[in-house]
Amino acid sequence: MQKIETRNSVKSKLSNILNRKKTRERIPFEPIPTSDLDAGIVGWDGQDDPHMPLNFPNRKKWLVVGLVSAITFVTPFASSILAPGISSLNEDFGNTNGIVGAMTVSIYLLGYVVGPLFLAPLSEIYGRRPVLSAANIFFCCWQIGCALAPNIASLIVFRFFAGIGGAGCLTLGAGVIADVFRADERGFAVGIYTLGPLVGPTLGPLIGGFLSQTIGWRWDFWIVFIVAVIIVVLIEIFNHETNPRVLMKRKVQRLRKELGRDDLRSCYDSGTVTMSHGRILRNGLVRPTKLLFLSPLVFSLSIYMAFTYGVLYLLFTTIPTVFHQTYHWGIGLTGLVYICMGAGNLCGWAVITAFSDSSVVRQTKANNGVFEPEMRLPLCSFFGLCLPITFFWYGWCAEYDTHWIWPILGLFPFSFGIIGLHLPIITYLVDSYTIYAASAVAANTVLRSLIGMLLPLAGPSMYQNLGLGWGNSLLGFICVAMIPIPLLLYRYGGKLRKQGIQL
Repeated sequence: MQKIETRNSVKSKLSNILNRKKTRERIPFEPIPTSDLDAGIVGWDGQDDPHMPLNFPNRKKWLVVGLVSAITFVTPFASSILAPGISSLNEDFGNTNGIVGAMTVSIYLLGYVVGPLFLAPLSEIYGRRPVLSAANIFFCCWQIGCALAPNIASLIVFRFFAGIGGAGCLTLGAGVIADVFRADERGFAVGIYTLGPLVGPTLGPLIGGFLSQTIGWRWDFWIVFIVAVIIVVLIEIFNHETNPRVLMKRKVQRLRKELGRDDLRSCYDSGTVTMSHGRILRNGLVRPTKLLFLSPLVFSLSIYMAFTYGVLYLLFTTIPTVFHQTYHWGIGLTGLVYICMGAGNLCGWAVITAFSDSSVVRQTKANNGVFEPEMRLPLCSFFGLCLPITFFWYGWCAEYDTHWIWPILGLFPFSFGIIGLHLPIITYLVDSYTIYAASAVAANTVLRSLIGMLLPLAGPSMYQNLGLGWGNSLLGFICVAMIPIPLLLYRYGGKLRKQGIQL
């Protein structure tokens, strides 16, 4: 009995030490708005209200984020899985136009441009859960259309609509993370979430190459459909609404009926005037555009991410051609090239997630306990230095027909650097625009998807005119020119953010 008590005592002491350590590492945050019914304000029932998404149990938080991250892996995976099969579908459809063939891959990203503009504001009216569910189901339905497409024109149209549905998780995922995690936990959560958009497109061509070579390119879509349906069903069963404004709106409506008070309003309403759904939708449609073009920090970071994202898809669509013409590889063997890029993504993800939150906590302590979103940006500079290395290495090795291992290894720095660049930027946008995180990420997604769609179309002409060496070097020089952007925002971003724009 004494041993048991001693053991329990030791466990209790260790638990207290860990709890104290955890408490010391927390960043002080603004209190949760609570109810003041005398003033007609409906808020949360105390700082520990279990209905507040920030107070969800960790198991519930990670279940929600895990499900969103899973579907966020599938939809970008679907964006590139067709890339190795372009030659096969061109042959099946009798297409000889290279740009039209490339459009079957890149048009998907045009859906990423259109979708966020509607999905972000709709989530502010109806909540994250129903909008995400509708987008996911829409995505699954159009996979069937793509698999059964009778001609290349219909395939392009169906891919566009699939991209609109696939944009749901990309648009709303960051908002979900902002809803349930505070800033000192948000970096790791965003790391899990952004792994899909960067690793998914890398694994897509790897699997798509073997599918196209063996059972045909149409099975690319059937595989995506099967996996997506399984995940969507799990989301429907286990997902929860996380938008605090929507949850509070429901609470206000319930209390108005129960208490018979029409004067009650949400603690998140800045005024007593309640906007109609139409007004909210119009504001939501305009908000991402305003953020993109009127906020210097959103615009500059979105430009940086858009270029790197476009180059990523340029590589996806041109790697098969380069290794087929230069090294005479088949479709299936060419897919193995993407393994190196996947390894780079995983290494970059491991490094950034290991240091992101701990770095922010350390900087906050040094700043007298005051957290600033710009603390996310210093890590970007290190990873930004890795991007141009790939284009000089990969480009000139392919230009001079060196052993195939050298251009493949040359792809590693870019895939390592891009995830370490994108993850802090997305987290920074979420930290800076917590309430409107979905709109900020939507603005970023729209621009990067637009560039991601257009840049690959210019790839064949660029390589034809400049060659693999100078063509890739041009991309490398642009990457070098963009390296200072995070450093400039680290220094001046706080002033720009605090000046703000009317949203």
